[in-house]
Amino acid sequence: MSELPVVRAIDDLRSAIAAARRAGRRIAFVPTMGALHEGHLRLLDRAAAEADFVVLSIFVNPLQFAPHEDLARYPRDLARDQALAATRGTHLLFAPPVETMYPTGAETRVVPGPTADHWEGAVRPGHFTGVLTVVLKLFQLVQPDVAIFGQKDAQQVALVQRMVRDFDVPVRIVVAPTVREADGLALSSRNAFLSAAERGQALVLSRALQAAQARFAAGERRAAPLHEIMAAVFATEPSVHVDYLSVVDPLSFAPVDAVSGDTLIAVAARVGQTRLLDNLVLGPGVS
Repeated sequence: MSELPVVRAIDDLRSAIAAARRAGRRIAFVPTMGALHEGHLRLLDRAAAEADFVVLSIFVNPLQFAPHEDLARYPRDLARDQALAATRGTHLLFAPPVETMYPTGAETRVVPGPTADHWEGAVRPGHFTGVLTVVLKLFQLVQPDVAIFGQKDAQQVALVQRMVRDFDVPVRIVVAPTVREADGLALSSRNAFLSAAERGQALVLSRALQAAQARFAAGERRAAPLHEIMAAVFATEPSVHVDYLSVVDPLSFAPVDAVSGDTLIAVAARVGQTRLLDNLVLGPGVS
């Protein structure tokens, strides 16, 4: 297996993309912040199935972190990530320094609309401005035919999809399912911060979602009882601090009173010093 090429400069990235285009290759793109795990690698697998030239970006985006958040301690290991990505059919790794993405004097930002007002947008003001700004810039640089995102960050994905529509960005967005450990814990780079005891406590996120989904499968079509059962599950782990429990429309992320199979339920909670997200769709195709 040959070593995966890494480029850091925009000119080098554009040269590699141009060469792939001249060869008639379709471009698939997976944007990440690194600390790759099996969830990311499944995104690369999907990218390889969608196109024949796969670009991975690794960039810990400071614009989406508030001053009190974990930017400094976010896990970084480019050599490990490079080796892992090489095993999944990746053709090019773009790993720019901060000054390349945000040169001195850069001030333009992508500010989302009401879809960002709730949940993550409320808990982390400015977060989605940082996310959308870097994603749009990466789309401009890579110019992919298709981009692959994970369902675990559902509100982020909804905002990226809306930005692509609103700005007529010529890229198709593919959303890949959340990848979980055997016990249900959603894979996340931040799981590395959990102690053994905290990892056990973190299972309360998936248990709460599964309890709500089971209530829906039993015939419940009101949002309030789903909130209540999720809250009751979280009450069994009092050391876990809940940021929100949401039952929402999957496109607008507005709260709903009545639920259907397409309704999204999402949770965010802090386990020790680590903030985790999880979500699921109640039952696609179920009325």
